[in-house]
Amino acid sequence: MNENSMIIIERALKQGRILKETDFSFCGERRVGKVRDMYDRKRDLVMITTDRQSAFDRVLAEVPFKGQVLSQVSGYWFDETEDIVKNHIIESPHPNVHIVKKLAMFPVEFVVRGYLTGVSATSVWTAYARGDRKFAGHDLPDGLVKNVKFPEPLVTPSTKSDHGDETISVADIVTRGLMTERDRDACVEIVLELFARGQALAHKNGLILVDTKYELGRDEKGNIVLADEIHTPDSSRYWLAEDYEARIKNNQEPKYIDKEFLRLWFKENSNPYKDASLPEAPSELISELARRYVLFYEKITGKSFDYREAHWDVPLTAEIKKALTP
Repeated sequence: MNENSMIIIERALKQGRILKETDFSFCGERRVGKVRDMYDRKRDLVMITTDRQSAFDRVLAEVPFKGQVLSQVSGYWFDETEDIVKNHIIESPHPNVHIVKKLAMFPVEFVVRGYLTGVSATSVWTAYARGDRKFAGHDLPDGLVKNVKFPEPLVTPSTKSDHGDETISVADIVTRGLMTERDRDACVEIVLELFARGQALAHKNGLILVDTKYELGRDEKGNIVLADEIHTPDSSRYWLAEDYEARIKNNQEPKYIDKEFLRLWFKENSNPYKDASLPEAPSELISELARRYVLFYEKITGKSFDYREAHWDVPLTAEIKKALTP
């Protein structure tokens, strides 16, 4: 990461070089998620990754270059895992955009956890710290400390309920009628292989892939296909590997390279689950988060991040609209 990166990031923040939202009616019906804007073009879907930053099931801020990083990191990981499972990417006409296949999505997110950690209400550490010793069907022994590695990764599925995201067991997937046993077993095998690949490649680059989520569905031919995003700093937690062991021994938190420190800031300065309005994150916090996203991209891909300064005279929305216009 070059020494001018922070200067570029701060200039982008000052100039408002941020993709907050899109509204492209010519692309078809729009569906707005916490981070992505999706457009249904009947034959396929347009997936635009914005710079919105979400946590605690709500949008907290906008971070320059975040959407580009997420989109391009997903593209990298989709390429690196094609031998394990097919993915939904058709093409990428812009750094923030993927054109993807329409799939019949499984109503389950496959969350894979390699370490006893987390600060959210649904995290395994939160449950363990309050005394729970069974999590998503897995029995956990007494005496574990925060951030310790599990002997084997835990698959802890999540599904939508009336109360938001609900963590369930692998067995619940079938007993609740969410998936067939055959599809469930195939998906569990796939996500564990994806997680192993992710951890191995991350380790080569000095990172620890701590936990992540996968979304899968079926294409028109009945194939199981990987969708949404994969191993991004939004869908995953990463730590720096270099001093992980030493920090654990000294009862210190591992060094993060994801949005965890932003979560912690909002927990310390508000109640993000209950407060109707939240404080505005300091600009230096946003700049630091942008720097970490860019750093993550460069560590994972081995490439220098392209800030695309030559395009800054055109607003991001106009640039994307041109790329999508027939």
